[in-house]
Amino acid sequence: MAMIARRMLLSAWLLVMAAFGAARAGEASALPNFARIVSANRAAVVNISSTEVVKGANVAPGFGFGAPGGPGGPLNKFFHNLPPQTQTMPRHFVTKSLGSGFIIASDGYILTCAHVINHAKQVIVKLANNHDYVAHVVGLDTKSDVALLKIHAAHLATVKIGHASRLAVGDWVLAIGAPFGFENSATAGIVSAVGRNLPGSDYVPFIQTDVPINPGNSGGPLFNTRGRVIGINSQIYSRTGGFMGLSFAIPINLAMRIGHELQASGHVQWGWLGVTIQDVTRKLAASFDLRKPYGALVSDILPNSPAAHSGLKPGDIIVRYDGHPITRSSNLPPLVGLSPIGTPARLKVVRNGHPETLSVVVGALPEALPASYVHTPHRPNNSASLGLALRDLTDHEKRELGVTKGVFVEGVGRGPGERAGIAPGDVILSLAGRSVGTVSAFMSILGGLPAHHPVPVLIHRDGTSLFLALAK
Repeated sequence: MAMIARRMLLSAWLLVMAAFGAARAGEASALPNFARIVSANRAAVVNISSTEVVKGANVAPGFGFGAPGGPGGPLNKFFHNLPPQTQTMPRHFVTKSLGSGFIIASDGYILTCAHVINHAKQVIVKLANNHDYVAHVVGLDTKSDVALLKIHAAHLATVKIGHASRLAVGDWVLAIGAPFGFENSATAGIVSAVGRNLPGSDYVPFIQTDVPINPGNSGGPLFNTRGRVIGINSQIYSRTGGFMGLSFAIPINLAMRIGHELQASGHVQWGWLGVTIQDVTRKLAASFDLRKPYGALVSDILPNSPAAHSGLKPGDIIVRYDGHPITRSSNLPPLVGLSPIGTPARLKVVRNGHPETLSVVVGALPEALPASYVHTPHRPNNSASLGLALRDLTDHEKRELGVTKGVFVEGVGRGPGERAGIAPGDVILSLAGRSVGTVSAFMSILGGLPAHHPVPVLIHRDGTSLFLALAK
């Protein structure tokens, strides 16, 4: 009996171990093996170096960072185009940037990031077989950070292009590039988010990943598990300048479209409406009598812009653009930017709580938009409630500020105005949807508003317009 019991225990133990081994084997098989993808695409990924003669003071060696959209904005300092390595010389020196790219046509067309080769005096492309070529810059577009190069070669290996629109959060992805100059390095991770909007990059719905990306990866391809390119590695979010688990890629659908336009004309035309938009916060949603925050709130419309001729008004909330839902303001610019110039687009808006449909003919984004206006405050002549010190604007101030109406906010004390976010120097243009031309008009409108219920107040600040939610 004891012998039988021991055999039964041994058999049970073997079954448990077999099941455990099968489970471990199943887990291992569920993880992707990227070796085949790396092997199949190694020859199509290139290393890019560029030289630029820079005149000026000495620069310390190391890595230089350029945040997208320039130095403005509280978050821009954390977003970095993947930087170039630099070699410096006194006063007149040469920078050598290391980046990556990938071949999209066997006759030598290569996609990379615009910031890798922008302002370069000479661009050198090095293939996996160590052959070097001087590349011709077909064109670059700084708004999308996409550049197209051409080398004189034939019968080159190419990547296969996928569809970024099919990506889902949690999908495995692979990057191949030359971080710190270490060519054909592969790193992997997952998709963390899609459709990310970054400061200074309004027209690109970035793919966010946790793939380790470092200087030299910029411009390189991001692959899915089928070996298709679904993005171009472009930026990182970092407090230190190094990889911190957040990297961003340009969707390949957008990059290929930009590449085709660059090949055809050398430049890119972006669609434009001529509106200033903002997110609808919870307080603003209540002030506009919306059940929940959604859409893109129009706070300003430029004169003689496509929007100005469409009937669109400040205070309208755009909730659909050509059939695409607009859940937040960052959804709108990429859709408008990729719209064909001169074609009509249908806008569904909420105006005064009611849905309306408008048609706007998409224009071409101008190279220069109107500059912000600067104003100088004076002593207040009137003091209003809400903790606001207000006064009328002079005709000269209206011309300086670029407004035709409004009252000037001289000071802000404790009270509803401060809680709404109104600041000294603001110009109040409208209150609860009604135009404000004088302090007396403001007070008259204010007197008829219900207590404790938020209403939208439109202000002009630093050359642009902005809605806030004000409750008296």
